[in-house]
Amino acid sequence: MESGDSNIIIHVISVLFNMSWQIFWPLAFGLILSSFIRHLLPVDTVVKHLGKTDAKSLTFTTILGMVSSSCSYAAASLSHTLLAKKATLANAMAFLVSSTNLIVEMFIVLVALMGWTFLWGEVIGGLILIATVGFLFSRFYPKEVEQELRQHIESAEPAKHAHSDCGMDMSNIKSETSDCGMDMSSMKHETSDCGMDLSSMKHETSDCGMDMSNMKSETSDCGMDMSSMKHDHMDMPAQEETGLMSKITKSAGFFQMDLAMIGKEILIGVVVSSILIALVPQEGWKALFISNDVGLPTWLHSLLDVIIGIFVAMIAYVCSVGNLILAAALWHGGISFGGVIGFILADVLTIPMIGVYKKYYGKRPTKWMVGLLFLSILFTGLCVDAIFNGFGWVSADQTVRTLNQSGFGMNMTTVMNLIFIPLSIWYYRLGKKANAGMGMSM
Repeated sequence: MESGDSNIIIHVISVLFNMSWQIFWPLAFGLILSSFIRHLLPVDTVVKHLGKTDAKSLTFTTILGMVSSSCSYAAASLSHTLLAKKATLANAMAFLVSSTNLIVEMFIVLVALMGWTFLWGEVIGGLILIATVGFLFSRFYPKEVEQELRQHIESAEPAKHAHSDCGMDMSNIKSETSDCGMDMSSMKHETSDCGMDLSSMKHETSDCGMDMSNMKSETSDCGMDMSSMKHDHMDMPAQEETGLMSKITKSAGFFQMDLAMIGKEILIGVVVSSILIALVPQEGWKALFISNDVGLPTWLHSLLDVIIGIFVAMIAYVCSVGNLILAAALWHGGISFGGVIGFILADVLTIPMIGVYKKYYGKRPTKWMVGLLFLSILFTGLCVDAIFNGFGWVSADQTVRTLNQSGFGMNMTTVMNLIFIPLSIWYYRLGKKANAGMGMSM
């Protein structure tokens, strides 16, 4: 292998490693947060605030998105969680775009790298996009396709039982028959038990209607306190899987399932983006854009630039903050201001992200989702371009500042990674063990 080829490979690996280092902690944080929300957030709370689409719900979901995530893959997981909790599709999509484009980390990098004009372009563009998404998804997403989407979500839910389950928390049990009215959160059973707390036991027979708290029995138990009983047909493990640890374990199960479902798409996104950033020179990006000398009408030139920006984002993106490096290259390559904003906002339309949507929602719902998101981003890019150029807020000679992309040294990224790398490994293993115990190893 020639030295030139060797240097290129080393450069690509270096960019890949640096990019992975930069996005690891926000990605891990977002997915962990998603798992806790999915397990702990009551359905009725989501339905109350996000069960209908209006100005109040869009405001709420925008604020929730701003404090929730900085990585699109994690944001996709969180929006999927909201849909599983019965939020409207419009609110879930508004959350998706707010949690990837209206976040503090992105604002800081935008100002540091591209200046205040692009910060205000991102803020105004993000708000326009949220309003547009809310309108289009509530009015034009077909109801039958939304029903298909929700059926796909429900079919992927982990709690599946052979027969009916009534009125209790059965999130960690295997069952073959009906169980009613009690907490059986860590129990394995084969027949019916009614009206008592059997949260930590295994049994094979039924016991009804008596206090047997201190006795040995080989027959049925129902409606009594059996807290200190020895039983020939059961084991009573220690209570360490109750309370806080039980909630953490159940949440970790969702984390492991999310990574098993979308981990490949995330890896593909990081690798593709690293290769493009490492190998494509700035002159290569310039070749994509239409020169101002062509003499096209302003509106048409802006339209084509926004479409080009979205297209580049679809094939080149990895994560919201890291994407800004390429946005700076596009700006100095000759793309319009609206094209840059369209590119940044299109972080939810990348090829790896579309793969995630297919896993979460199915093919037909994803096609409609991608189509409406594309129209929303296109409209937003055109609006931003018209506003900023119309008021003369854009200067073509704005300079790009240098941003250190290595990420190494005693800085915020290093500190957070030192926390989240071991935490996420432990949390993943905990979730894998919990899912394996439920016969759901992935």
